Amino acid sequence: MITKKGFLCIVLICILFASTSFAKTKIISHRGFWKTESSAQNSLTALQKAADIGVYGSEFDVLMTKDNVMIVNHDGRIKDMVIEKTFYEELSSITLSNGERLPILEEYLLLGKNNKKIKLILEIKSLSTPEKETQAVINVTNMVKKMGMEKQVEYIAFSLHVVKELIRLAPEATVAYLNGDLSPQELKNIGCSGLDYHINVYKKHKNWIKEAHKLGLSTNVWTVNEQKDMEYFINEGIDYITTDEPLLLQQILFKN
Repeated sequence: MITKKGFLCIVLICILFASTSFAKTKIISHRGFWKTESSAQNSLTALQKAADIGVYGSEFDVLMTKDNVMIVNHDGRIKDMVIEKTFYEELSSITLSNGERLPILEEYLLLGKNNKKIKLILEIKSLSTPEKETQAVINVTNMVKKMGMEKQVEYIAFSLHVVKELIRLAPEATVAYLNGDLSPQELKNIGCSGLDYHINVYKKHKNWIKEAHKLGLSTNVWTVNEQKDMEYFINEGIDYITTDEPLLLQQILFKN
């Protein structure tokens, strides 16, 4: 656990790191920067702390309630309630491990808007039907547009239907696919901006990073927490690394 004093020292170092231009690979904090004092996964604090250390982006997960409220949470079930089958009022009193209330998308975006240098890597979670997924995409893209954040928000999804709907409804947006079952060429044909695949997918298909780059696609890998894996993907020329250990990755990139 990082203390408040230690965190302030880290922030100063990270500002220096962020001002340098030699680091080609960029850092995305997985569910924010939550491995630090008073933080929690997908919390507002985790987003703010990710912004404070100067990473490229902060990844977070979005689900839709039964009454179409978009909330920030990773799991589809919370405290024995299935989120897409539960009204928001029943979820509104739930608190995270750091004592914060379960955030809704609007307040998460608002905090991000106040930290303009950080990208918000928004994952729309898969839902039980294509119709619900389409509604979720409509809700999210309308909110992002209303808040004037089209250039700050980037999208990712496991559901191919969600990806295709994002491309259809927000054609200028950056959209990457997570599921790992499609080649770079197939993603290019669909209209994706990039691939965002698990570490094991890239290690199985060692040519996909170079192939993607030749096609003009971006490459992101998740979730990379070990130094040897970080160094491997940096050497492979990956564009983005999603990690729970952003400070470690910053140190490695700084040394390189």
